[in-house]
Amino acid sequence: MPKLTVVANITAKSAPESIALVKSELEKLIEPTRSETGCLQYDLHQDNEEPARFLFFENWENRDLWQNHLAAPHITAFKAAADDAIEDVVIFEMTQVG
Repeated sequence: MPKLTVVANITAKSAPESIALVKSELEKLIEPTRSETGCLQYDLHQDNEEPARFLFFENWENRDLWQNHLAAPHITAFKAAADDAIEDVVIFEMTQVG
């Protein structure tokens, strides 16, 4: 089974307090996710021009382990804490070809 690359684009609502909340809650995901079975890379980025835009670049051993991640308690807690401050989420599941 091929490794899975995930690119998750998260856009906070434009209010400064929404951006700060989303960033803080996203940062809380890093440590527990990196310790999950199957997580090979989990890096958070913030857009230099549009601070409401965040991106996770992730690599997982396989899709099943990534799916387990989506059901993890820290992901559930993130959704509960930040949902009202999020404008949009777009997730791309990809396989490296070169």
